[in-house]
Order: sequence, then structure tokens, then C-alpha cells
Amino acid sequence: MKETRRLERVVIRFAGDSGDGMQLTGDRFTSETASFGNDLSTLPNFPAEIRAPAGTLPGVSSFQLHFADHDILTPGDAPDVLVAMNPAALKANVGDLPKGAEVIVNTDEFTKRALQKVGYAGSPLDDGSLSGYRLHPVPLTTLTVEALKDFDLSRKDAERSKNMFALGLLSWMYHRPTEGTESFLRTKFAKKPRIAEANLAAFRAGWNFGETTEDFAVSYEVAPATSAFPTGTYRNISGNLALSYGLIAAARQADLPLYLGSYPITPASDILHELSKHKNFGVRTFQAEDEIAGIGAALGAAFGGSLAVTTTSGPGVALKSETIGLAVSLELPLLIVDIQRGGPSTGLPTKTEQADLLQAMFGRNGEAPVPIVAPRTPADCFDAALDAARIALTYRTPVMLLSDGYLANGSEPWRVPEVDELPDLTVQFAQGPNHALADGTEVYWPYKRDPETLARPWAIPGTPGLEHRIGGIEKKDGTGEISYDPANHEFMVRTRQAKVDGITVSDLEVDDPDGARVLVLGWGSTYGPITAAVRRLRAAGEPIAQAHLRHLNPFPKNLGEVLKRYDKVVVPEMNLGQLSLLLRARHLVDVRPVTQVNGMPFKAEHLAGVLEEALHGH
Repeated sequence: MKETRRLERVVIRFAGDSGDGMQLTGDRFTSETASFGNDLSTLPNFPAEIRAPAGTLPGVSSFQLHFADHDILTPGDAPDVLVAMNPAALKANVGDLPKGAEVIVNTDEFTKRALQKVGYAGSPLDDGSLSGYRLHPVPLTTLTVEALKDFDLSRKDAERSKNMFALGLLSWMYHRPTEGTESFLRTKFAKKPRIAEANLAAFRAGWNFGETTEDFAVSYEVAPATSAFPTGTYRNISGNLALSYGLIAAARQADLPLYLGSYPITPASDILHELSKHKNFGVRTFQAEDEIAGIGAALGAAFGGSLAVTTTSGPGVALKSETIGLAVSLELPLLIVDIQRGGPSTGLPTKTEQADLLQAMFGRNGEAPVPIVAPRTPADCFDAALDAARIALTYRTPVMLLSDGYLANGSEPWRVPEVDELPDLTVQFAQGPNHALADGTEVYWPYKRDPETLARPWAIPGTPGLEHRIGGIEKKDGTGEISYDPANHEFMVRTRQAKVDGITVSDLEVDDPDGARVLVLGWGSTYGPITAAVRRLRAAGEPIAQAHLRHLNPFPKNLGEVLKRYDKVVVPEMNLGQLSLLLRARHLVDVRPVTQVNGMPFKAEHLAGVLEEALHGH
């Protein structure tokens, strides 16, 4: 009987060629881990090319998963286990490994040609360069082909199942359930039962190899994270899926049809794919010929009485900016979802960044204020979508929702909410005249405002007596007629700004148990690494305060008072200091930016070091 060791947490990284199925392998391991009840956080990382050159460093695709028996916040700084399917995968990832990490390599791929392709003079498996790690050389390809010899498959087809062999081996090592993967494979290859059975055979062969080989003397157990989760029904969810569900829930709570006008772009396309599956919930999706047509259709749907959404990334926001300005002028609810990625221009399509904040804030001609909402974790994308819809519908304004590639593709457990926990977003459309002229005639004024919210009425086209002009030329206050009057333009510009400034957002909550002198303030997806870093410092007895912004326009009312409470304010963000710039401008506080633009999330260890310096430096 082999030894089983109990661990609190593990970080595993699967890495291979972008044709090796690493994302699928990672997804399956994650699903089994979620069903087992561990807390988890994932980081998929893959090339932008549809089929990157095989066996090269730019062609390496990886999937990192951190799972634990307690509450965790990041995909982990460094892998405890690396599964490397070829020399390129080893070379691209070995620099991230701590000493003593386990390295499982597919020795079949370590041919002279494959080694030379990535600059290895000789095999690192033989030259002692991996002596600091626990190396497990496994001929994965040979073992997979041998396991499938009775299936009448070509060698090439049999080799394709080597990722399932690796998954079986890792599932044995970490006591993962296997039923979910078995039913997944049967469903995925339902039309090709022979391929399904071959993959199942490879998966089981990997499990059995772990059980019988002398090379793996120990397996590991990571107990479910029972205390990390309040009672409820949980599922594993990615940010884009959570955002899709949030949009559907918002439309249901508003009792409006949901309309998505979109053009495919990495990393936002999954929202279009997901929403297109839900026609039964009154969702209509339109894949337009370009970004401008996508938002144009969405704005038309908003005019027609739908909860309208357009999804994109930074390059698409640039193209949509004129129509966002039109939505500001028309004062119609519209959600612009920006899944940020590395820029400028086409930049790094599959990597993450938070560099669209100033674009979201100011990237339009004229004074065109738009509220900005940012989720902080993959599961939080659900709540952020509801919040963005609340603001758009209540205040009749376009709203920017700033997610990013890390949140979009990463995943974590999410408690499925009860319907009665969701906000009531029902909307009253204009029904008839709303203004009496001096002679007593009752008329409809499309720009007569709600005194509390400054929102204008929303009239469904075709409602008798509610006809009104639309278009981008300045409107006259109240009547909505075309107006070139300077005083009216000044009034309308200031009123649109006042409407956004007056949006009700919750106060900024500060986590400060020890009366700290230093505050670390973040926004968006930096929440996980910041919180993990803060936990490390507090565990070492260092007092540090933490706060995280969801609303970036308008800022919470108490933000200025919070900033002035601390001697130092540190702001980590994945750009060159965009939030820092806004905070300095608005609140005259000398915040200290901590910036990173390498396409990857912050590492908690790095942040903890920076924050420790802020605590003890000048």
C-alpha cells in the first residue's frame, strides 16, 4: 500500500504544445477539484495564434490550478508540480519552479531535434540541471500508445490521448474523483464512441500507472475546504460565464429582453458564445460585421426597450467610442463590457492588463461622462453585471464594465444565489404625457428629468403621443428638440455630468483591524494578489489596511476621507499608474503606484515585499 500525505494546498501547472490539450486537461482537473469541494483558483495561459508553431517556446500553452482545504485568493505564485509535455514546455516554465518542486516530463518528446528547437545543447534530463527538483521521467506517449493498441487507431490518433493519460496520473496522485471526467468524455465524443473509449482507456491507464509504478511512491490528499464556504449550492465558474449569467439575471430582474450586439474579440468572445445558448430566457444575440455595427445594433435595441449590451476588449472600445458618446447624448441604458487585454493596438490578445481605465473614463470626444464598474474576482463578475445594469437602467446612461483576461478565463467556486436575493431592477416605461404647457396642453417631454436621479423618461417607439427626436446633435432641455443655444448646451453638459456624479454607490469599506498607517488600495482583478499579500504581512504581525474599489466613476463618497486617514496609500495596478493619476487629481493625495505590465497577474510574494518596504521605508 502506497503512502498518502495530507497537504493544505497545492499548485499544479500543466504545460505543453498548444495542440496538446493542456487547457482541456486543466479544465477537467479543475472540475473534479470543484466537485470534491476544495477552494480553487485557476490561471489559463495560452498563445494568441490559432495554431502556434509546434515545439517552440511561443507555442507553449499552460494551465495553472491552485487548490486548498481553506480559503484561497490567487492561482498561486509558483507551481509545486509541473507537468511538461515537451522540452519547450519545460524550458518556458522551469524558471518559475521553487526548489524541491515535482517535475513530470514526457521523455518521448525529448528528441535531439525537439531539444535543439528550443536551444538545449543536450537533454536537461541527463545533465544534472534539474537536480534541485523531484524529477519523474515518464514516457507518456509510449505508454498511451501501448494502452490503446487494441483500438485500431493510427499512432498519431493514439498519441492525441496522452493528455488524458497525464490527467489520469495526476488524478491518482491527488485523489481526484474520476466520474465527472468519464461522463464528460462520453458526452464530448458521443458521435465518435471509439474515440471516447480510447480517451477513457488512456485516462484509466494513467491512473493505473500511478498506482503501480515505483516512481510515484506517495500520493497526496487535500481535504475539502468546508470552512471556507457559507452553506449553499456551489459550482466552478469562470469570469466570462459569471458575467453572462449576471446579464441574464439582470434582464430577468428588469423584466426586459436581453440584447447583445457584439463582434468576436479575444478575450470577450465567450460571452457571445454563452449568451447565444439562452434564447429560452429572452436573450437575442447578434454577431455583427464589425465593432461599430455591434454597438450600433445594441443602442438601437436600447431605444427599442431592451436591456442592451455590447461586449468587446480595448481595441473594440476604441472603435465604439463615437456610439458610446451618442448613448451619453441620447441618455439610454447600455452596457459596454470591456474584457481588458494587453495593449496598445492588438498588443497581447491572450494576456491580461488593466490599462483601459483612462480610455473608459475619457476616451470620447466632448464631455461624455460614463459610470465605470469593475469586478474583483471571476465569481464577482455576476454581481458586477447586476450592479452595472442597475446603474444603466436607473440613471438612463451607458455604463462601462471593466473586467480583464485574468478574470474572464480564470475560475473559482461560486455560490449560486437564490432568486429572492437578486435586486429588483424593474423599469417603468413612459406611458403618456408628462408635462403641461402654459396653456394647459399636456405633452410628452423626452428630456424632462426625474428630480432625484436626473434620468429622463424611457419611451418605447410606437407608443402613441410619445414620438420624439433622436440623434447626436445637442437637445434642448425638456423638449429634446435640436438646439444650438450656448446656454442650453452648457446646461445639458453640466446636467449629464451631475447625473453621473449623483449615482448612488456604496461607501468604500476598509479592512483595517489594527489601526494601520499604510493603506493598500486596488481595483479590479488585483484583489486576489493584494489580499493574499496583506494576509502574509498580517500573519507576520505587520499592521496594514486594505480597500478595494468597485466603482471608479463616480468614486464612493467617502473615498477622500479614507485616503486622508493614512500616512501612505499604495496602489497596485496592471498599467503604468492610471488609478493613481485619477486619485491624485481628484483628492490631492500622493498615492504610491506599484505597476506591472507583463501580461500576467501580480504575484502575492512580490506584492508582500513591496508593501513591507512601504511599511518600513520612508
